[in-house]
Amino acid sequence: MFDFIENDNSFLPMAERMRPTSIDEVYGQKHILSENKTLRKMIDKDKITSMVFFGPPGVGKSTVASIIAKKTKSEYIKLNAVLSNVSEIREAIKKAEKNLANSKNTILFIDEIHRFNKSQQDALLPAVENGTIVLIGSTTQNPYFYLTNALLSRIMLFEFINLEDSDIKEAILKATTDKRGLGENDIAVENEAIDLIVKYSHGDVRKALTYLEAAFFVTQIDETKEKLTITEEVVKDVTSKQILNFDEDEHYNTISAFIKSVRGSDTNAAIYYLARMLESGEDPRYIARRLCILASEDIGLAEPEAINIASSLINIIEFIGMPEGRIPLAEVTIYLSLCPKSNSAYKAIDSAIRDIRNGELYSIPNYLKDNNSASFDKKSEEEYKYPHDFPYHIVKQDYLEKGIKKNYYNPVDIGEERELKKVYEWIMKHID
Repeated sequence: MFDFIENDNSFLPMAERMRPTSIDEVYGQKHILSENKTLRKMIDKDKITSMVFFGPPGVGKSTVASIIAKKTKSEYIKLNAVLSNVSEIREAIKKAEKNLANSKNTILFIDEIHRFNKSQQDALLPAVENGTIVLIGSTTQNPYFYLTNALLSRIMLFEFINLEDSDIKEAILKATTDKRGLGENDIAVENEAIDLIVKYSHGDVRKALTYLEAAFFVTQIDETKEKLTITEEVVKDVTSKQILNFDEDEHYNTISAFIKSVRGSDTNAAIYYLARMLESGEDPRYIARRLCILASEDIGLAEPEAINIASSLINIIEFIGMPEGRIPLAEVTIYLSLCPKSNSAYKAIDSAIRDIRNGELYSIPNYLKDNNSASFDKKSEEEYKYPHDFPYHIVKQDYLEKGIKKNYYNPVDIGEERELKKVYEWIMKHID
């Protein structure tokens, strides 16, 4: 009774209507879809093994899966990890077991497979291992972060990469002439408009076609001429609030680039990455916390005030909120970029921790122990020398087990630590 829906795709978004129906139509991905590549051979010969496609959105992962669905003689079951639970997985596996009994294979496609928790992934393992199902997963996230080792060991991974600008442009031009797109309309698209769509799509063909369709609708409303022209101004309007691609990988990549730019004293690069994070919706409190870590790890004693300024940023962000919070974030970012750098405290504590983990657990001298502790020897002749009873308020005595000398702290000759280094060297002469 719903046949008319199956035959009429006009209600679908243009990106869906223009979805390629064969491997030869897929944009880009030549590194895995060229005729001599493993994935292409498996698809052409209908010899599919369990695999996961991973990569940014809008680059062809679901498209290739849908092409496999059309070509394969196996039964094709599709689930979405956001909407599915363990019972639905088990139901699909039961169906696959019946198919196998009738000498028919089953392909189970799971979109957004990274959304499955460990128990859901574990429910797939026996069926994948014994061949009851051929699993195809799709994810925008790094599979090594989100899939269990047990599942990873049973599948092949194929990485889909961002499309080239030329691929996006080809998709736009095809959509303007293909009847599945805008081909049945008398329409022109300015070259500048195409270039702008390509720029704001960031290698995502689905996003590009969505922008094109939105620009077409706006042009339809605004123009009364028979021939419509999509202009650069219209595209600017529909992309004015475009959201940056900011998946899990991009989140970590951008904060990493930001911190490394501040550490490297490149103020302008640091401000760029700060802006990129804020425009992508990153939590400003997270950025502030990372700056606190940097202030102690990378600036440290070269400018001891840096940690106080960075830590105050968290309270400021909480107090004034966004978007005004961007200004103190920028101020502290610039300040920390320009501060002298020292990682002496970071290296000192990590060096000591490494010794502890390597089993260097030395006895605490008796005179340094708590007088009330069970291990304190009250009969010991060694007494604690109280530094304030001696000249310059320092005194030579063993603070580690007798005979043990360590040199964890190595001050740098820069910033405020230059003066601290002089003090440190003077002290060491008197107590060493």
